[in-house]
Amino acid sequence: MRLTLAAAFAAVLALPAAAMDKTGWPTEVTIGTASQGGTYFVYGNGFASFIAEALGLNATGEVTGGPVQNVTLVETGDHLMGLVTMGPAYDAWIGKSELAPGLEHRSIRALFPMYQTPFQVIALRRSGITSVSDLNGKRVSVGPAGGTPGTYWPQFMGALGVNATISNAGAADAAGQLQDGLIDAFAFAAGVPISAFAELAASQDVVMFGFNEAELPKILEAFPAMAPFTIPAGTYAGHDYDQPTVALWNFAIAHKDMPESLAYEITKLAMENPARMVQIHAAAKETLPENWDKNTFMPYHPGAVRYFAEKGIVIPDNLR
Repeated sequence: MRLTLAAAFAAVLALPAAAMDKTGWPTEVTIGTASQGGTYFVYGNGFASFIAEALGLNATGEVTGGPVQNVTLVETGDHLMGLVTMGPAYDAWIGKSELAPGLEHRSIRALFPMYQTPFQVIALRRSGITSVSDLNGKRVSVGPAGGTPGTYWPQFMGALGVNATISNAGAADAAGQLQDGLIDAFAFAAGVPISAFAELAASQDVVMFGFNEAELPKILEAFPAMAPFTIPAGTYAGHDYDQPTVALWNFAIAHKDMPESLAYEITKLAMENPARMVQIHAAAKETLPENWDKNTFMPYHPGAVRYFAEKGIVIPDNLR
């Protein structure tokens, strides 16, 4: 599915689009997102709309399988931009992508930090499921194949000795399957609040969780790229308990051949408009310049390097 967004309202910004250096700019930019009902879909399409308004460029968000697919679509030049979590991006960088094994993705460049992706499970309360260990022998959807949750949840369950029947589906479809009793749980990962989870919480009696005290240390030891994270009470209506879990950082990336001036303007747009970014999705509260250092391996695009330098942030040589 491709959402074409009209370029309009450029005059609302202090710097008119006409005053920008558009040398070499493409006629359109496609941003790889993920499945409908997930945070990438909302964030990516919202930011595409913002690009259209502010830069006078036809920008579109496209449904994909998620980060594993997005990083390869950018590497091959099929998409000029993509949204990725840094675990799958690093795997692709070193040639260990599940989608393109053996291909070192060295044409990808970082633009800006987005937010952290925590891993979370939702189940109907009547199922009696309250932990990842309870998923043993259950039917569990882990999101689209090739997405961050589809990549890591089977590995997490394997590390905990949990043997579940795994299936793949987009976030909206998986939520419908849970509601209809076709699966027992939906294990996902996205910026919170996850829209599909919020919709289920509004219509069903559900329980949500990450990893409990016994599970969390095992996951952190087995997966060093993960960081501990707490989904705070109140993130979802009616759920007044903290949920300890793990998370990965997300970044917007571009192909190295994106014109420097375009990469500069896109990075500036995301970094200097926090109120608008949070309007797009609440997870964008972490879309801030100071989080640039959450990328430890991928070179920044020269246009992004120029923007950060203007803000007094010197990107180290190993990330240029």
